Amino acid sequence: MDKFSDIIIKYKWIVITITFLVTLFFIYQLTQIKVDSNIINSLPSSDKDVSLFNEVGDKFGSNEIGMIILESENVLMPDVLDDIEQITDTLSGIEGIISITSLTNMRNVQVTEDDFQIENLINDHNRPRNINEANILLKSIAANEMISGTIIAKDGSATVIIFSFMDDVDIQEVSEIVMNKIEALSIPEAYYFAGAPFMRKYVSRVVSHDLIILIPISFLIISLILFISFHSFRGVFLPLLTAGLAIIWGIGVFALTGIKLSMVSNNVPIIILAVGTAYAIHIINRVNHCKEKDYKKGIKLSLSLMIVPVSLTALTTMVGFLSFIFGAYLTMIRDFGLLAAIGTAFSAVLALTFVPALLAILPDKKQSNDQNDLSESKVSKLNLYILQPLSKKVIQNPRRILLVWILIFIISIGGVFKIKRSVSVAGYFKNTHPVSISENILAQKFGGTKPVFILVKGDMQSPVVLKAMIDLENFMKKSPLIGSTQSIADVIKNLNKIINGNDKVPEEESTIGQLWFLLGQQESIGNLVTPEMDQALIIAKFQDQGDNSTIELNNYMQHYFKNHQSEEFSMKMTGMPFINAKLSDNLLLSQIVSLIIALILVMTIVSLMLKSFIKGLYASLPIIVTIGIMYGVMGFTGIPLNIVTVLVASIAMGIGIDYSIHFLSFYNYSLKNGKSIKDSIQDSINISGKAIIINFISVSVGFLALIFSNLVPMIYFGIIIALSMFGASMGALTLLPSIILIENKKKKTE
Repeated sequence: MDKFSDIIIKYKWIVITITFLVTLFFIYQLTQIKVDSNIINSLPSSDKDVSLFNEVGDKFGSNEIGMIILESENVLMPDVLDDIEQITDTLSGIEGIISITSLTNMRNVQVTEDDFQIENLINDHNRPRNINEANILLKSIAANEMISGTIIAKDGSATVIIFSFMDDVDIQEVSEIVMNKIEALSIPEAYYFAGAPFMRKYVSRVVSHDLIILIPISFLIISLILFISFHSFRGVFLPLLTAGLAIIWGIGVFALTGIKLSMVSNNVPIIILAVGTAYAIHIINRVNHCKEKDYKKGIKLSLSLMIVPVSLTALTTMVGFLSFIFGAYLTMIRDFGLLAAIGTAFSAVLALTFVPALLAILPDKKQSNDQNDLSESKVSKLNLYILQPLSKKVIQNPRRILLVWILIFIISIGGVFKIKRSVSVAGYFKNTHPVSISENILAQKFGGTKPVFILVKGDMQSPVVLKAMIDLENFMKKSPLIGSTQSIADVIKNLNKIINGNDKVPEEESTIGQLWFLLGQQESIGNLVTPEMDQALIIAKFQDQGDNSTIELNNYMQHYFKNHQSEEFSMKMTGMPFINAKLSDNLLLSQIVSLIIALILVMTIVSLMLKSFIKGLYASLPIIVTIGIMYGVMGFTGIPLNIVTVLVASIAMGIGIDYSIHFLSFYNYSLKNGKSIKDSIQDSINISGKAIIINFISVSVGFLALIFSNLVPMIYFGIIIALSMFGASMGALTLLPSIILIENKKKKTE
């Protein structure tokens, strides 16, 4: 350790220069960083449900459909129709967009005596000129099940313009162009962008917003806390500089390796900022409290003493993050764990190299006007009003304190069973966000927001196959979970009714062939059937009615599939509700696995460090209890387990264990210096408690900056982490010493 310290101080300018050059390199790499907000890309491609979902998307484009929802008192009014037509024309002029369907370009079959023709649904003959004509047309359209509730709301208060994207185009880029072009039209009606492409675009915007806005907010808040706690330039600047460099290096590594940021990993800079400052603070405090007269010699001594504790606390924190690599189902969560671990490692490395090197070239703090890092007035107030009364209570009433913790833990267990899971990305936005508003409109006026796809393979000119599709649709409509259905079989049936007067699929293949010939003039059936007419989709609108809705629908449909098998066709079901259900199941599994991995590894590391399994267990108890209480709070308050909050437990384990490590380290130091157990505990609470409380406050307020995020899970994440840090710090200062006192008293009586 002494050799390492000597090298850092001797070659301080080389260390600083290397740090500077590496930082410049990674700053350049930041220009290459990209954001991937598509949750599907985080799913394992080998999963059969994911594979089927992607197959449907590739063949029918159903996974990449954009929608523009327009609201008005009656969307069939002349001025509203003009705006719909303007939007439709604008979309048709954007390269990369195909198959636009709206009220103003939708084709319809009109039969007149012995002749028929295919013309626009709204044309020169029936285009409304006033409210009365608009209402008359609305009644006519409402009778068409293929249009009412699909393209236009049954009450005429909203309409949807649907379009798809060409293959091999940058959907994110085209979506941005669409949003800019439509916003430039200054449409007077309320309108919203919906569909997976725009959902991802909104997520990307939020991720960018969080990186640009939340990081400076965190810097300001932590700076304020450091300024209040430490009255020196180095006490504020160096910790923030170290964390800032670690953020640049960590994200730079991602950019260099081509790993993209996501809605999960975008909060890693906040984590690094909150966690990374602690390592530099410990180094600075040790240097400023060193009694060596030679300043540089004091830095060397302080650094040699801090290498092990800083390395071990960084290691336990990294273990909490790295547990996601082995336990997570989503690659975006694994990427989060990797990035957070890399950032933590960089923070520790910079604290042990760059910070001492900078301190060595700064003026001797004894010759400057800087005060000691810990302001004496602040320290005395902290001791007088918090730590000293706390230490007395712990020593006098260890059993009572233990009982209080046990009681809180037992009550919290009741909340654990109330925890809900939420994996729908739409629910991650605030109620006032356009995504939430558009989702509500689609749910209330268009029968649902989450399509369910039935992939049917067979001859789409066969009456048997088409009738089976109609039969399946009728079965689906009996379920309260299905709002409406749509398929090529419906198109054939409706066309047969218009032309031949029979409201059913024709019995003869020749008649079906004639209808297919007519459909050749339609451009809007590509999302329902393949050009080879050997595969088709039934698209149903799922109405989510609770946590078990997807399971109920799956069981309902599987019963039908089991009893309706045929050699002429096959049917398979997929869709985001089922992908979300799998995500939900694996979310819980990921939480359990990652938490067990983190717990085992952290306890092993701490036990080895303290050279005692019992002490390792004692050190882990406060954070274990805290995590149980945290889950209880989530259950009682309705905070769901989602792809962001699933990270909290393992993170809290990795970070929160540090408080117990610091307490036990000082406790063991006091015992070795001949003090009694009670005196050692009192000294540990009064002295080590100062750093623990300041650390808890700085980490917590750093995470609380996430309340300014536009993503609801991020807000929950920041709040829960802050609560966990409070629980872990209080556990280290009350629960842990109480257990030690009770255990020692028990040994004396035996």
